Amino acid sequence: MIRVLTGIVVVLALVSGATFARSVPAGAGFSPTLVAQVPGARVTVDFWYGLTRPLGDILEGIASDFNNSQTKYRVNPAFKGAYPETMQAAIAAFRAGNAPHIVQMFEVGTATMMGAQGAVKPVYQLFKEAGVSFDPSIYLPAVRGYYSSPDGKMISMPFNSSTPITFYNKDAFRRAGLDPEKPPQTWAELRAAATRIRQTNAAPCGFTMAWPTWTNLENFSAIHDVPLATKMNGFEGMDTEMQTNSPLHVRHLQTLMDMHREGTFKYGGRDSAGDALFPSGECAIIHASSGMRARVIREARFSWGVTYLPYHDDVKGAPKNSIIGGASFWVMTSPRRTADEYKAVAEFFKFISQPEIVAKWHMETGFVPITFPGMTLVQALGYWQANPGADIPFKQLTRSRPTRNTMGLRLGNMPEIRVIFYEEWEKAFQGTQTAKQAMDAATRRGNEVLRRFERANAP
Repeated sequence: MIRVLTGIVVVLALVSGATFARSVPAGAGFSPTLVAQVPGARVTVDFWYGLTRPLGDILEGIASDFNNSQTKYRVNPAFKGAYPETMQAAIAAFRAGNAPHIVQMFEVGTATMMGAQGAVKPVYQLFKEAGVSFDPSIYLPAVRGYYSSPDGKMISMPFNSSTPITFYNKDAFRRAGLDPEKPPQTWAELRAAATRIRQTNAAPCGFTMAWPTWTNLENFSAIHDVPLATKMNGFEGMDTEMQTNSPLHVRHLQTLMDMHREGTFKYGGRDSAGDALFPSGECAIIHASSGMRARVIREARFSWGVTYLPYHDDVKGAPKNSIIGGASFWVMTSPRRTADEYKAVAEFFKFISQPEIVAKWHMETGFVPITFPGMTLVQALGYWQANPGADIPFKQLTRSRPTRNTMGLRLGNMPEIRVIFYEEWEKAFQGTQTAKQAMDAATRRGNEVLRRFERANAP
């Protein structure tokens, strides 16, 4: 029986045999592993990942299942910190000539990784050279397209794909006199619910969010079918410009600022910092990754439910499909990497693409079942019927045909751009600048980052 991993995004770092005995510069952010490859012994693959517990434990269980399924290869998973830290460690390792075989990279690092010519072996090339069969058409279009080149060739290996959804505390809704089976669908309804929750002291906090820019900038743009940037959000070239100071973007930040001032919205911090505010019971509503389901199941001591992200119902055409988050696995190169090591990576990737793995990962974690066979198995097992709301992430991702604004984004150095928006939004929440000033400043600074990336990666 395949064991399911419940909640951490993992980066697999494959370190080949005794080939990397050189020293690593201090502060590189990782510890080199020296593995002597004994004739007849297993080929070792080190896998660096960035998921915390319980997700990381579940991911390590999948690696263990692969190791137990055959006798030729062994995957050694290693947690390297959150996604940004994992990216930094992988870059440092590559520069030292000792890159891991596999690294788990969050979705906004895709453009940066694609621009790292020579550091990455594309997945389509990996399978071809290793002689391992692989059919990319089994992946959902929203997933396959995100990690493929413009001509449709898959560059990295999809694994933990999520999308942001709304989690809400049904017990707090009952205490506030709200219908726990009718969660808010629009921003007006969400604000009204958060106001009622605070007026009745049903919870210390009405509404919060995790990964603020992902949930309320990137996905906000997709759901309302407005561009985040030109050039199809970067898919059509690096000479793109941010378009995040549109009237709708400014209006949305103003809404958040107004809710912050009136006490119905609590800013929980950058990246995943806000996650803890929901399972603890402090905040009654949160926008967070569907992959937080595992943590909520484990920690929440109240009845809860999930629903779609809200939208402004006066915006024509809304709501559209959301876009994916999470991460994929990238194959990294190294001077003395062998064909056997690449074959081991290909076999591991083939293993994790099996319907049983895809389905169990979804059921244990809340991440989306990313292949059609995996989704079919989930339905056949009756999981969605037995767990109302577990299908919301899939439905939200597929509820409309993707437009130029809802395919996702491919912007260089997007992690740096996210930090810029955090900085400008935080100033706005503190009352030191207006919503328009914040979005204008973030857009201008984001464009400066894009120009630097373009110059550094120009052919």
